[in-house]
Amino acid sequence: MPRPTTKQALLDLSRENYNKLNALIDSLSPAEQKGTYPFEHRDKNIRDTIAHLHEWHLMFLAWYKVGMKGDKPDIPAKGYTWKTLPDLNQIIWQKYQSVGLADIRKEFKSSYDKVRRCIQKHSDEELFEKKRYKWTGTTSLGAYMISATSSHYDWAMTWLKKYQKSLG
Repeated sequence: MPRPTTKQALLDLSRENYNKLNALIDSLSPAEQKGTYPFEHRDKNIRDTIAHLHEWHLMFLAWYKVGMKGDKPDIPAKGYTWKTLPDLNQIIWQKYQSVGLADIRKEFKSSYDKVRRCIQKHSDEELFEKKRYKWTGTTSLGAYMISATSSHYDWAMTWLKKYQKSLG
């Protein structure tokens, strides 16, 4: 499916990819769901990948809250730049090491629902007009939402499919 350019397309693709991601996880046995990836990657297992998505939902929601009040959010996070993203992602990885897969999946569902409600608040113009909001810079609010949802879920499915393929 092409990159969303309307509110409905964004809602549809984010839901479709969210559902595909969860269906892929659910297609694995409980042992496989808790298994370790047999390849080099920052994330070592499904829990790590889902925790990463969840944390990026939370980061987006924090940017949105600050930005929509007219302030400038710390993007990607306070003390980090896009160039230091690997360091930030490593901190995220560490943050969730004591959380189980079932718990992080519940948290992921909750943060996903919050992002969807955020999308639903806006018109097509509010979502996809570039430079509409000072805090989004030269891009659109929708571009941030796509990155936090459908395209990030695609990224996660790439790793989960690679893991699934390794299982035989």
